[in-house]
Amino acid sequence: MKALGKVFKYGDNVDTDVIIPARYLNSFDPQELASHAMVDIDPEFVKKVQPGDLIVANKNFGCGSSREHAPLCLKTAGVSCVIAETFARIFYRNAINIGLPIIECPEAARGIEAGDEVEVDFDSGMIYNKTKGTQFKGQAFPEFMQKIIAAGGLVNYTNSKK
Repeated sequence: MKALGKVFKYGDNVDTDVIIPARYLNSFDPQELASHAMVDIDPEFVKKVQPGDLIVANKNFGCGSSREHAPLCLKTAGVSCVIAETFARIFYRNAINIGLPIIECPEAARGIEAGDEVEVDFDSGMIYNKTKGTQFKGQAFPEFMQKIIAAGGLVNYTNSKK
């Protein structure tokens, strides 16, 4: 599996209230949630994001409330992967549960800028910055996690085993 797209770059401690503000949680429709993704930190995000684009952030991405809405709205908005120096543990698990690939890689978080074109190979964990001609070694997903992501999340994966 691979991801390829343009980068949206954010700093430390991007919390779930910024990813999808609580005032929009009155809907369970993923498209409606996606239409408000990142609105409080980047009001232009939903207008600019294209399918396949990536988010790169620094430390503690996804901290705050343990809502699955946060990774779901990013995935539905078209984000193919989030790369960060570190993730909040509950966001990490929720992302895998809904099938949003995420990779911890401090070097990539520091070496990739907004607007760069980046390709991620999930099998090897390699991250290629096509704009700068650099590469980084992130943590490859274990095979079982790749299967969950490929299935579109834990529920779909579990249902396919019945």
